[in-house]
Amino acid sequence: MNINSHKKLKEIKFFKISTFKDFRGEIWTSWEKKYFKNLTFNLDKFTTSKKNVLRGFHGDKKSWKLITCLKGEVLCVVVDYRFSSKNYLKHVAFKLNDKNKMSVLIPPMFLNSWLCLSSDALYAYKWAFKGKYVDSNEQISVKWNDPRVNFKWPIKKPILSQRDK
Repeated sequence: MNINSHKKLKEIKFFKISTFKDFRGEIWTSWEKKYFKNLTFNLDKFTTSKKNVLRGFHGDKKSWKLITCLKGEVLCVVVDYRFSSKNYLKHVAFKLNDKNKMSVLIPPMFLNSWLCLSSDALYAYKWAFKGKYVDSNEQISVKWNDPRVNFKWPIKKPILSQRDK
């Protein structure tokens, strides 16, 4: 596993996953405890989406999320939502897919959003938090096309949940 911080938002950590491939298929590791000594993951969630589904921007004050795209391809955008940060509302965008096999660690007070670029995608969240899970009704939500974030999505009419409209 190779760890890098993104130059634009140093708090976001990118992990290149180690893989093994042979005639039977492929096996890869999404995380290893030695890289997350101060975090205890206590919840996994998986999301399936079809092309043009856009999810987010969502986050909360206490959860760390390790995200990975296990199948397909997604365009991810992570926004710094810490009011006191010099990077407040700045974002970083990147693609996750089953070819680049990247995992990305997102800290609390950073919002995560993503658009399904492939015909379908399987997206995984590994959550670390203290106390109880922060459910959607308690999370921070920012509209996908909020002008303060000013991210130019490559789509004009994404498929959105009621929450994200």
